[in-house]
Amino acid sequence: MCRSIKVLRLQDRVATEQEINEAALQYVRKISGYRKPSKANQTAFDAAVREVALSTQKLLASLSAKQMHEPA
Repeated sequence: MCRSIKVLRLQDRVATEQEINEAALQYVRKISGYRKPSKANQTAFDAAVREVALSTQKLLASLSAKQMHEPA
C-alpha cells in the first residue's frame, strides 16, 4: 500500500477535510498510475478523488469509537 497515505481514524481528533482529500488524492494517484493525469483524463481523475474522499468521510463517520484498535 502507498506509504504516504496515513491513518485517518484518530483517537484524539477527527481527521480534517484536507487530510481526507490528500489521502484520496494519493490513493487515486497510486491506483491510476498517474501523478498528474492528462487533460483527457483530468475530469475522471478529479471525480475519482471526490468519490474516494466522500466514501472515506462516510466510513470514518460510521465507525464506532468504542472499537478503536491499532491499525494493521
